[in-house]
Amino acid sequence: MSSIKRDYYEILSVERTADGDTIKKSYRKLAMEFHPDRNPGNKEAEDKFKEAAEAYEILSNSDKRAQYDRFGHQAFQGGRSNGGGFQDASDIFSQFGDIFGDIFGGQQQQRGRSKNSSRKGADLRYLTEIELKDVLATKEQQIEFDTEANCGDCNGSGAEKGSSATTCSVCRGSGQVVRQQGFFTMASACHKCQGSGETIERPCLVCSGKGRQRVKRKIKVTIPAGVDNGTRLRITNEGEGGYRGGPNGDLYVEISVKDHDIFEREGDHIFAELEVSYLQFLVGGEVTTEALEGDVKVEIPRGAKPGERIKVAGNGLPSLRGSRRGDLYYTLTVQFPKKLTEDEEKLVRELAELSKTNVAAKKKGFFKS
Repeated sequence: MSSIKRDYYEILSVERTADGDTIKKSYRKLAMEFHPDRNPGNKEAEDKFKEAAEAYEILSNSDKRAQYDRFGHQAFQGGRSNGGGFQDASDIFSQFGDIFGDIFGGQQQQRGRSKNSSRKGADLRYLTEIELKDVLATKEQQIEFDTEANCGDCNGSGAEKGSSATTCSVCRGSGQVVRQQGFFTMASACHKCQGSGETIERPCLVCSGKGRQRVKRKIKVTIPAGVDNGTRLRITNEGEGGYRGGPNGDLYVEISVKDHDIFEREGDHIFAELEVSYLQFLVGGEVTTEALEGDVKVEIPRGAKPGERIKVAGNGLPSLRGSRRGDLYYTLTVQFPKKLTEDEEKLVRELAELSKTNVAAKKKGFFKS
């Protein structure tokens, strides 16, 4: 049976209103107290170290924190979202290297991958805009963006063809110069290799020894029907190029749907105004009007009133998560003629007389010419 998780705010000993700096400061303190180097072989300290890291991973991320505040630990169960959880200390060192670099002089980097080992490229975010009518069906859209990738000439090594980088003679490949100061082991970037762990005698002429190049990417993105503002599409392996043969990062395409001149959207439903003749309000009738997929026929019931809403079922937007479509709603507004012909006025006055309605006397110049 799984154990009950403690509240993340309780773990870090902070209030629910705490800001990011307060949360980070509290986590640093706990990380210092329960760090494996200070508690060798202590399983309880290791568990608390991982527990604090999990809490910090959630609360330091504004999106994850908002989900946790709303749903608690259930926000990261059952596929709702990716939450915290680390297999071992190396996972934590890898994710929070900036924090541990301050506390322990970068020792954790020596445990994990070195700066020059292969590693995944960064994930990228791209914002693309579509029309409301594009939401009706799956759409392919080409996007273009700049990113970094390994230099094609030196394959990311930074060294000219026919040569290679050599291990730094000062730091012996670690990228750091380490010194002991009391209890702590302090480290700083190697002055000779600037932390790379390698020196290059003959730099690549294409990338000037950096091993990386700016590249322009063009890819086609499939945008599914039913997307909304803020929908994020994950396209694996299309982000920043990997380092030294490592995999590419992922590309996250965020959708923005333009406002429409006529229709407003609420979820899968769309809304518009429909101007109807005063005669159709009285006796009913059929109106042909514009919709997103072409014209539709709208039945106006006898005795309808201005402001009444008419539903055209199934003519809304498709759902991103199912086959059901939303509905189209028209809010009725009344349309009166600017002028009446003599015959029209005569009929209206006869109707007023039949209904015993007092109307203004007839005036010259009101009729249509």
